[in-house]
Amino acid sequence: MTDNLISTLEDFITTEFLKQPDRELKPDQALISSGLINSLSLVDLALFVEDTYGVQIDDTELNAETFDTLAELASLIKSRNQE
Repeated sequence: MTDNLISTLEDFITTEFLKQPDRELKPDQALISSGLINSLSLVDLALFVEDTYGVQIDDTELNAETFDTLAELASLIKSRNQE
């Protein structure tokens, strides 16, 4: 399930934000702290996650500590789906 999550998130980010659908992102690649995703994109990503996976993302979680890599984001989604 984690691989599918990462793939879906990667597709969304590369298509919607980077406008480079063929670009590959590594699961542990920094997204926020590297500047790849800005704060406005982060909000859009959180909304996508909430709508797609039915999980609630708290505003305090919209930061590089929680959301910086695809792997971290997938882990967050997975943990929320198990609650």
